[in-house]
Amino acid sequence: MPEFAVYLLGRRPPEVPWEARWLRWPDFRLPADRAEARALLGEALLRAGEQRVELACGGGRGRTGTALACLAVLDGVPPAEAVAYVRRHYDRHAVETPWQSRYVRRFPA
Repeated sequence: MPEFAVYLLGRRPPEVPWEARWLRWPDFRLPADRAEARALLGEALLRAGEQRVELACGGGRGRTGTALACLAVLDGVPPAEAVAYVRRHYDRHAVETPWQSRYVRRFPA
């Protein structure tokens, strides 16, 4: 069970028994609030050092892959290499759209 989660969904997720945040992020799109996305992903990265953290969307590839690539950027992977890194280490189909890839390349570290 996670201790903290960030749910990347277009609709509010159901309640869970652990601490969770909802980032409004419609399928195949980008986060509705990019500043909030940066803050929540930063928090997830910080917590991951000592807690079990979950990032999840509906299918586990597009939004989740994009969020993982953004976490990689925050952790020091160059933005131009982050999508390839996630595809190599998580899912070869992660980050599904050109605008999701562009979002990662421009993600503020």
